[in-house]
Order: sequence, then structure tokens, then C-alpha cells
Amino acid sequence: MGFFSEQSIFLWLSQFAYEPTMVYSSIVAMMVLSAFGLPIPEEVTLLSVGLIAYMGSNPHLYPPPFLGAPVVNPVHAAIVATIAVFSADFMIYWIGRIWGRKLVHHPRLAHIFSKALLAKAESFVQRYGMLATGVFRFTPGVRFPGHMLCGIMRMAAWKFALVDGIAVAVSVPTQILLIAHYGEAILGLIREFKMGVFGVIGVVLIAVLALRLRERAKEREAEAGGNPPPV
Repeated sequence: MGFFSEQSIFLWLSQFAYEPTMVYSSIVAMMVLSAFGLPIPEEVTLLSVGLIAYMGSNPHLYPPPFLGAPVVNPVHAAIVATIAVFSADFMIYWIGRIWGRKLVHHPRLAHIFSKALLAKAESFVQRYGMLATGVFRFTPGVRFPGHMLCGIMRMAAWKFALVDGIAVAVSVPTQILLIAHYGEAILGLIREFKMGVFGVIGVVLIAVLALRLRERAKEREAEAGGNPPPV
């Protein structure tokens, strides 16, 4: 069992179940490390924090070490995690915008920024624009190079912030609050919810692609007929 496995992360965080400040600090640190590509699964951290908050909300099931022991507040944890995740994503974007070109060609980072991965991500950004940011957010293993590439390609900061902010606001606090309220019983539904999110993203991308293909077809028809393309 590796240190970054689901069980290991939960066991490590659970030792601070009654030290909320330590838990909140760990959320920030782990979200930043995860955003930089370290093998700390963001989803596992969020679910673990949700379970710890559930323990604190149910002292009859999980007796605290002493009466009046401080517990993790699920709302506070959700707020901290949301801010930490979005800040880490935006930090990667700006690193890509400022130093990205040098980093992707650095020999020590070649295993992260493979030519095939960069070419695929760049094609994706060119084709889908700002919507690519949302797909990167929901795709573990691609977030770090994807978000950095958005900066390298100089996607407008407000576009990145808008799409990534909406994706983070929908997914991050939802996971923590649902687990904190329902415990392990909701885990399966959360996984189904994520699949639903992927489905919605897929439908949106297909719709955008269809509209762009339709616009190009109209432009070709206009050019063939000797008329100027529609503005």
C-alpha cells in the first residue's frame, strides 16, 4: 500500500480529526502539491476530509478523545478547500504564462511534459478554447500540464478563472459537504455525480464543435458563391 493511496491519506489525516487547524492547513498543502503534479489524489483528500468532518458531527458513533474536543467544521473545510484548489490552479496558470516555455523544455520535467501530451493538450485548447480548462480540471493527471499550457498559450486570465472557478465551486465543496452529512453511504453517488459532470462537459464540447463546423461550412458556401463570409 503506497503512501498516497486512499487508505493511507485518510489514516494520516484522521490522526488530526480533533485538530481542525491542522486539517485545514493540510488541505492547503495537499491541494498545492496535487496541483503541481505530485501523486496526491485531490479527490481522495477531499473525501477524507469529508469523512473526518462526518466523524466530528457524529460523536455518538465516533466518541471524541475528551468532552468538548474541537472538530472539523464541514463548511469551513469546504471553504478552505475551494479557495486552496482554485488558488493552486490559478498559480499553475500564471507559472505557465510567465515561465512555461522554459519549464516544458527542462530535461528534469520531460516526464511530465511529454511531446505527445503537450501536442494533444495544445490541440485541445486550440479547438475548444476556454472550455478546455474545465475538462483539464476534471481529468486527473492532466490538470498540471493542462493548466500550465493554458498559461503558455496566453489564454485570457478571466476566461481561465471563470471556467476553472465554476468547475471548482461545483465539485470541491459538494464532495466535502455530502460526505460530511451522509458519511460513506454517499461515496457511490459522488462517483456517479462525477461521471454525470463528464457527460455534461462532453455534450457541451460536442455542441460547440457542431456550431463551429456549421459556421465554417457557411463560410465555405459564401466563398464559393462569391459572397463575403458572414460577420
